[in-house]
Formats: sequence, C-alpha cells, structure tokens
Amino acid sequence: MALTMNGEVQIDAPRDVVWAKLNDPEILQASIPGCDKLEKTDDGFRASAKIKIGPVSARFNGKVVLSDLDPPNGYRISGEGEGGVAGFAKGGAVVRLVENEGGTLLTYEVDAQIGGKLAQLGQHALARFAHGIRLFDRADRGIIARPGRLRR
Repeated sequence: MALTMNGEVQIDAPRDVVWAKLNDPEILQASIPGCDKLEKTDDGFRASAKIKIGPVSARFNGKVVLSDLDPPNGYRISGEGEGGVAGFAKGGAVVRLVENEGGTLLTYEVDAQIGGKLAQLGQHALARFAHGIRLFDRADRGIIARPGRLRR
C-alpha cells in the first residue's frame, strides 16, 4: 500500500547550520518517527524504530541512506525495514532547505510502501497515522534551543 505526505517546518537557524545538523546522526534519528537507534555504517545508517498503527505495533530494523546530496540545499533520505509478521516498510523523503524570514524553511515530500499486516489495516487507518506524523518537528528542537515556528 502506498503512503504519501508532505509538509514544512520553519526553523529559526541559518541554512548552513540546519544542513549540518540534518547530517548529524542524533538529529537525524530525532527526525524519523519512532526511531530509537541510528548507527553510522560504511554506506549509511543501521536503524531501529517502533511504530504503532491502530492495533498493530511492530519494531522495524533496517537501513537508512542519504543520497542526492546538494549541500546546503537538501537531499533524499531513503530507508527500508522489516517488522516481522507486522510487515515491511520502505520509502524515502526529499528534503529541501530554503533561506526564509531570517531562518530556514525545511520542506519534505515523503513516499512510502507498506506491506503485511500494516497494509491490511486499510487506507483510512494509515491516513490517520500519516496525518499524525510531524516529521522534523523534533529535529527543529535539536537544531535550536527553542522550537521554531511550525507551518503546515
């Protein structure tokens, strides 16, 4: 089942600072919903995330890769993981950074594929889950001492 979403976050920090922080594993981990482990590897990162959608809860283990690097304008973050009987998830997001109002406007466009029991929940449950995700909000708090303005 396909899942798409997009959004933007206004961050009260210069674009070069935001770029550097979004390449920091700790900040990157905070940007991935449910991610509780992100370890650097030779070709990206090894990740673990716990996700609950409706009655299905699963721990996903997989990999995350940054590609199409265009410093300090953005990149593509891609990942895939297995959640045992709950299913699988794979997808990515195009992240763009633009100087805006003395700070940086971070925009993202996500595309994902979900299979297994998670996909059986149906489009309505997945849409509710996707609507509740606030990507990069926690990253904003890691980049600056206080939360930036949020625009959706």
